[in-house]
Amino acid sequence: MTRIVAGFAGSLPLAVPKTGTRPTSDRVREAIFSALDARDIIRGSRVLDLYAGSGGLGLEAASRGARIVTLVDNNFGAAQMCRKNTEAVLRSAPKQGAPKIKVSSQAVQSFLAATGEGFDLVFIDPPYDLAETELGHNLAALAPLLDPDALVIVERSSRSPEPLWGPGLESDRRKDYGDTTVWYASPVLPAD
Repeated sequence: MTRIVAGFAGSLPLAVPKTGTRPTSDRVREAIFSALDARDIIRGSRVLDLYAGSGGLGLEAASRGARIVTLVDNNFGAAQMCRKNTEAVLRSAPKQGAPKIKVSSQAVQSFLAATGEGFDLVFIDPPYDLAETELGHNLAALAPLLDPDALVIVERSSRSPEPLWGPGLESDRRKDYGDTTVWYASPVLPAD
């Protein structure tokens, strides 16, 4: 069962689409959020969850204090689950200071091309069979939308190569969890 681990919605179960998604395991999600808590990056942040599936990563961030969360998945069933899970999380939110959570059913590349928003924290958990070139295009389109101190987290199969970061991002760290590899990246800052 997928659930929110901590924060105001801690232990809240999340609905998961029956097909077409691969939810992040509780073990991996707990490890990711432990690393984020150590960096003190969640509270007040603007979060983007691409290939959101159930919305588990973005909604976990909302529960832990993110200010704005945007969930993006063009799979109809996944977008419906994101909306359902968003409603459940917001029912658990404190009356004052509840996060703003938006769901987009656009394709990731279309969303990135159209949005004018900036982000502090981005989760990218595409299907493992997503082509590396498509992920590279997503990362290239994402880079200009990032704050200078932003963090991008990419979840891939441990059999996948390192993502094609492009000129706007550089990898900070890689962590393996069985069949899953989590990549951490940050924007490349312009030279002074």
